[in-house]
Amino acid sequence: MTGRPDKRAITSWAFYDFANTIFSMNVISLYFALWVTVDHGGQDILYSLALSGSMFAVAISVPVFGAISDHTGRRQFPLTLLTLIAVIATALIGQTNQLGMGLCLFIIANYCYQSALVFYNGMLPNVARHSSVGMISGYGVALGYVGSIAGLLLVKPFVADGGRTAAFLPTATLFLIFSIPCFLFVKDPDPKPFQVDVGKAFRTLKKTIADASQYHVLLKFIGIHFLILDVVNTVIAFMAVYANKVIGFNDGQITTFLILSTTFAMLGSVVIGWLVKNKGTVFSYYTVLWIWLVALTLIMVSPGETLFWIVGPLAGAGMGGVWVVSRTIIVELSPKEKVGEFFGLYGLAGKMASIVGPLIWGSVVWMLQDTQTLKYRAAIGSLLLITVITIILFNKLKEQLPKHSVAG
Repeated sequence: MTGRPDKRAITSWAFYDFANTIFSMNVISLYFALWVTVDHGGQDILYSLALSGSMFAVAISVPVFGAISDHTGRRQFPLTLLTLIAVIATALIGQTNQLGMGLCLFIIANYCYQSALVFYNGMLPNVARHSSVGMISGYGVALGYVGSIAGLLLVKPFVADGGRTAAFLPTATLFLIFSIPCFLFVKDPDPKPFQVDVGKAFRTLKKTIADASQYHVLLKFIGIHFLILDVVNTVIAFMAVYANKVIGFNDGQITTFLILSTTFAMLGSVVIGWLVKNKGTVFSYYTVLWIWLVALTLIMVSPGETLFWIVGPLAGAGMGGVWVVSRTIIVELSPKEKVGEFFGLYGLAGKMASIVGPLIWGSVVWMLQDTQTLKYRAAIGSLLLITVITIILFNKLKEQLPKHSVAG
């Protein structure tokens, strides 16, 4: 990793974030959930199982993919292959009228999209070279937010003409087009023969978890953060369904709502980043948790559209802020020589949260399926309860956090 930064590689790498957030927003957050629950009359639990099942497969695969990425240095080919499979599966969703086939294709697409991120993130150190890793990562995050908004706006005309089914082919096409620069211009610097010890990969994960048990405060924080990620990931997956079924938003209103949320996620990242620097991580994390508490309360009690529009900016700010402050706390609590290992554990907690949260939502809605909109308000109530528990647990943990966490 010598030499001057390659601006073409940096730009190409960052544009992959632009590309994959088009998939994330259009498929996971908006159109597929409505395709299942509205267009095909499927229960929420079906989408929950498909999302959670694919994330469970990802969680099992991450140690192996991580080992391939680290030990062979081969990232370009796996990233390209997984992305192409995700693109093809996404495009095919729009070509089927069968709910079961659509769910299977979504599982494949989401699994490949999520798994590709292991190799994408692994490219960062080489792409950054002598530049700031944080700065280059920030470029990707910023372009990701822009990609979310661009994807919604670019696909909206297709949906207006052909319904939600028409969203998947253009989404897949955009995902592919903006991924191509990363495929072409981000090279593996020193690839090694393709071989990996799968058993060793899982033994390494087991050792990381065992080592983490020696760092009680860090492990407790990861557990607490897992709870709020349950909330965040579930809101991302089901807010479009809630807005449609309870508030009565049409697709155009939902698109505007998501654009508003994404805009405030960008602003929230900046503001919470400023709070972390000037007020410390404890105050900042509390702020994020209380933002979610207020947002979920408003969602649950909103009788109609007017109050619900306030939820978008609040949830967006909470969504943008939760990643900024949590990563900082991980760095504060981890020994320098183990930061990478504990970020791996932090990432695994995020994957597990993507399994549990949607299952909670789907189960509540399924158990109360004959109660019209009450089942959805009850599902939000379950997320609100998790948030309250998170605040209580973090309040107990704060006394054990480093003193420099209190002020920047």
